[in-house]
Amino acid sequence: MATDSYPFLERLLDAPGPSGFEARAARVWREEAATFAEDVRVDVAGNSFAAVNSGGTPRVMLAGHIDEIGLQVTWIDQNGFLFIDEIGGWDPQVLVGQRATILGRAGDVPGVIGKKAIHLMSAEDRVKASKTKDLWLDVGASDRDEVEALGIRIGDPVVLAQGVLPLAGDRIASRAIDDRAGAYVVLEALRLLSAAPASACAVAVATSQEEIGYSGGGARTSAHALEPDVALVVDVTFSTDVPDLDKEKKELGEHRVGGGPVLSRGSASHNEVFEMLARVAEEERIPHTIQAAPRSTRTDADAIYMTRAGVPTGLVSVPNRYMHSPNEIVSLADLANTARLLAAFVRRLGPDMDFTPR
Repeated sequence: MATDSYPFLERLLDAPGPSGFEARAARVWREEAATFAEDVRVDVAGNSFAAVNSGGTPRVMLAGHIDEIGLQVTWIDQNGFLFIDEIGGWDPQVLVGQRATILGRAGDVPGVIGKKAIHLMSAEDRVKASKTKDLWLDVGASDRDEVEALGIRIGDPVVLAQGVLPLAGDRIASRAIDDRAGAYVVLEALRLLSAAPASACAVAVATSQEEIGYSGGGARTSAHALEPDVALVVDVTFSTDVPDLDKEKKELGEHRVGGGPVLSRGSASHNEVFEMLARVAEEERIPHTIQAAPRSTRTDADAIYMTRAGVPTGLVSVPNRYMHSPNEIVSLADLANTARLLAAFVRRLGPDMDFTPR
């Protein structure tokens, strides 16, 4: 990682941007891209683009989704309590007691997520798992009029009030690692390519609505418009270096924070692209592991791979602890090594590139 890019990573991770409401995070990404890239722009679906060597061939799409999971206000009762639903997939247990930020039309409004105190619960209720529909947001208001005077409306998005937290070594925690880290990595790869251009045209795309993109989200629309010759997707995957995951390792493989990028093999990961990624990682001495994807990857790769007549697509993931929680953890070295891998892959592409299986 370039030493001067860490402040950008912090700004990007701290910017609120749940699915469907990514504009603020996307602006941070484009502002940074404009310092070194060409043709920085945003489309109607909220996807952001930045290119280097726009006239080169082949055209490579580097995709990381800019959205994060969040919440949305669904109702405001007469006593001023806000009820919420999930944007993306949450474990409601991690929401209880969290501080939150409502992105209102008059500005951000702080609040806390409330639940009946344990002292007031029956013995039966104490052992029941919390459900999001039974929680509420408390902004300190006395009634609905006071809430509305704060600029809050039904439909306003909400994020948890968790900023970047530096931990031991090179590790950080953030609520938005999934997948603001991927959006960061593809732009860092583009930064490396801008310093030493390849013959290929590289386009980094911060895609929208991956967390709710059941039909492909912004990855599908951006790939359709861009018509890439090859695509690399950067997302996060489960780190299996935490307690009680012995059984899960049989399905997920063994990946640890600090162990380098994870290369997906199978499903929407084109085998020829995977083989080239693995070869480049070995040649560049980048530590990495491999993850099997026998069905879907559950990432933007699934949408991009089947766009138009098909796009040869590779998936590179960053090991991530505590997925979809207020404090996901990654290693900065893993982010840097993933960006290095993408840039090295692009530099090895020539105009005669052909990923057609033989």
